[in-house]
Amino acid sequence: MDVIYSKACGVDVHKSFIVAVICDSTSIKPQYLRKRFSTFNNSLIEFRNWLLENDCQNVCMESTGKYYIPVYNTLEGYISNVVVANPKWVRCIKGEKDDNKDAKWIADLFKLGIVRSSFIPTKDIRVLRELTRYLYKLTNMRTSEKNRFTNALTVGNCKLDMVFSDIFGKSSSAIINTILSQNEFNSEDIFKNIHR
Repeated sequence: MDVIYSKACGVDVHKSFIVAVICDSTSIKPQYLRKRFSTFNNSLIEFRNWLLENDCQNVCMESTGKYYIPVYNTLEGYISNVVVANPKWVRCIKGEKDDNKDAKWIADLFKLGIVRSSFIPTKDIRVLRELTRYLYKLTNMRTSEKNRFTNALTVGNCKLDMVFSDIFGKSSSAIINTILSQNEFNSEDIFKNIHR
């Protein structure tokens, strides 16, 4: 097989640390540089600088879950070719598994160009996706709380949902506030609250 990337880095990503191996195939016998970094931001910047110092612009990382995201964010814009591989595509031989061997194995596979990249959208799309997912979550939470409130009214024999089409409108909210205030009922107070 032909070597596609003469200098490639394989990265095994964990929650608290990463193990990186740069494979330099420019000579007859490949040379390997190995280093371990923490996943704290300053250590990831050290990792990026280490790659730049060694003139390595091809990085392949294997990660489960979201642990790859801080590493990817640190490299984005500085390293030209960053590939995130599904662990099943770069699985190491059984019995040969440890962090250093995993990173070396990833580098060896990647330099030959046989590792498929997972789809990582652009930064703008990633930010938009996070915001829309958060908005969706907030909307669901609000709906859930409204349903819980309506259920509390029903259980308390206050059938406002049978009288009003929207029990969170001004009129029904004024009635609910009056009921909850435990003051003596006064229709003028309700109308004042509605017209505020």
